[in-house]
Amino acid sequence: MAHMMPTYKPTSVVFERGAGMRLFAADGRGYLDFAAGIATLALGHCHPETVAALKAQADKLWHTSNYFRIARQEELAGKLCGASFAEKVFFTNSGTEAIECSLKVARKYFSHIGQPERWRVIAAEGAFHGRSLAACAASGQPKMLDGFGPPTPGFDRVPFGDLAAAAAAVGAETAAILVEPVQGDGGIVPATLDYLRGLRALADRHGLLLILDEIQCGMGRSGKLFAHEWAGIAPDILATAKGLGGGFPLGACLASERAAGGMTYGTHGSTFGGNPLAMAVGNAVVDVILRPDFLPHVDRMARLLWHGLTEVAAAHPGVIREVRGAGLMLGLVAAVPNDLLIEHLLANGLVTVAAAQNVVRLLPPLIVEEADIAEALDILRRTCQGLGRQAA
Repeated sequence: MAHMMPTYKPTSVVFERGAGMRLFAADGRGYLDFAAGIATLALGHCHPETVAALKAQADKLWHTSNYFRIARQEELAGKLCGASFAEKVFFTNSGTEAIECSLKVARKYFSHIGQPERWRVIAAEGAFHGRSLAACAASGQPKMLDGFGPPTPGFDRVPFGDLAAAAAAVGAETAAILVEPVQGDGGIVPATLDYLRGLRALADRHGLLLILDEIQCGMGRSGKLFAHEWAGIAPDILATAKGLGGGFPLGACLASERAAGGMTYGTHGSTFGGNPLAMAVGNAVVDVILRPDFLPHVDRMARLLWHGLTEVAAAHPGVIREVRGAGLMLGLVAAVPNDLLIEHLLANGLVTVAAAQNVVRLLPPLIVEEADIAEALDILRRTCQGLGRQAA
């Protein structure tokens, strides 16, 4: 670690391999993974279809740049558009880049239609949109902005879930509304379906574009391909990543034909975005997620996990105050420091990850089965019992 910038605070556990729902440390110990690389390993570790796709592509072609057509890009874009609201796709390497592209698409749209004065974006408090300067400014969190100079202008933040505040923030320069259907890093806080419907109506009423950040809650994690589908709405622009590559760096900005109208030759680009390796893996991941039985399985497992977690929380109120979230994106609001609960869960063999508001995130791979949920709940019960005895 001596030569690493100290921007992370990793645990002492070093994982050296994974298989399905399991991680294995250098000392040989196995762990049940309910973090999934922060909701990234949609199909678990080393899924045979993604491994095969990557190996096959690695033997053929790694990179050409986007100066040349990449057939698997067109194939994956077609699958995403065919399964969603979108008509146009731009591939990126990460969620942050997908957000940057989304913001550029929105601003460029209004310039394209002769309203360049409309460039500001209404964003929600408690959001997390990435680590670039613009994404940090959209999120608005002091811990992400302090020390980096004046924040990138153009963002008007309002309380998450407050439709009236969003409406009051609309002005002559407003171009778009940006929101996560489920705030992830902010504490696993789901938007109500009525709030999402209200934002869609608000955008329509004022001629704004609705941008949804589904970097964490998208790609099947809610039990539908994208979480906004539960509300029966469609955005104009959507950023996704994490689960899209199943662990391989891959993101995408999806947009309607209308919203993407200003994105013409030379307006945006990426050296690595959508390269052959990423496209091979992305196609394999999406093929699995779009199978008829996959998302119903996610929904069933999510409901089973939710039921079990609420029972454990009710039995141990001194450790867990609340369970919240959507689909397989669940959070435990801890009554003890969340890092303490995470540490004890890890010691007992369950991998989890923290979020704001003293939350422990449970983000298992979407291939989770009943036996995995039963094991995770057993670990959680034993951990709560142990922490409860310590508190007594």
